[in-house]
Amino acid sequence: MAFPITRLRRLRMNSITRDMMCETSVSLNNLIMPLFVCTGNNIKNPINSMPGQYQLSIDNLIVKCKDLLKLGIRSILLFGIPDHKDETGECAAHDHAIIPKAIRAIKSQVPDLYVIADVCNCEYTVHGHCGTLTSDGQVDNDATLQTLAKQCVAFAKAGVDMVAPSDMMDGRIGFIRKALDNNGFTNLPIMAYSAKYASAFYGPFRDAAESAPKFGDRKSYQMSPANSNEALREIEQDIIEGADIVMVKPALPYLDIVRRTKDNFNMPICAYNVSGEYSMVKAAAANGWIDEKRIVNEILISIRRAGADMIITYHAEEVAKWGIVS
Repeated sequence: MAFPITRLRRLRMNSITRDMMCETSVSLNNLIMPLFVCTGNNIKNPINSMPGQYQLSIDNLIVKCKDLLKLGIRSILLFGIPDHKDETGECAAHDHAIIPKAIRAIKSQVPDLYVIADVCNCEYTVHGHCGTLTSDGQVDNDATLQTLAKQCVAFAKAGVDMVAPSDMMDGRIGFIRKALDNNGFTNLPIMAYSAKYASAFYGPFRDAAESAPKFGDRKSYQMSPANSNEALREIEQDIIEGADIVMVKPALPYLDIVRRTKDNFNMPICAYNVSGEYSMVKAAAANGWIDEKRIVNEILISIRRAGADMIITYHAEEVAKWGIVS
């Protein structure tokens, strides 16, 4: 049937029918809040390129976690900022390292919060790359796997609920899965940063995590923005190796990858609404150019509509306060 018999506007004329016909919804259950934890006490360092976000010492992190849980945000993603770095990132795997300490504190004081720990080396290496370097300055893939596995086991022993390897080394999911299983953590899930692109949208995050590479770039291990089929190969490999959730990062410029992943794999999918996406919204809102609440709601709906089951977003706390989930 065609116009005038068919009039698609009929079901848009009333708010109740609009709600009935709504195809996509966003719930607080879909949202994961990233947090940056640092050493020290009573620290709340504002991240200038990410308005409203902070580096928090563990005492203030606990306050933030309690506030988030009260708002209905039940999951967080932790990034660590250490007091010292090394050549390999193994400093992150020590029992007294910042992430294990933070996990134990959260699990002791906010036990109902679901804690996911990012697993990488860029925050913990003196050179800022995501792994151990060879003599010619390249990242040594297989040596890096050893460090990543040690981090995951250390986080698991501290009580983390999920690990999220973000390094993009070949074979790391299988290597980590084996290390966790060998240490008795067979039920600990892995959320793999499976299609992580070498993106300009990470700029503000590198300020927040103090993780910018001291030389070169990360194009030898993160993906080219031009490639889509390669993303499916990466995702498939992570699934074969034992990933429980696969992730696409960033979200907005790669919604086509989220959709292709949903169409090709029967897997839970996460999308990371990254720092650059967040900061652009904040900058435009600060200038009065956009309606921030509507923009954020539309962004989150678009990510869900593309096929993401969960969204890591710096907007999570604000969304819970605004009550704009739909």
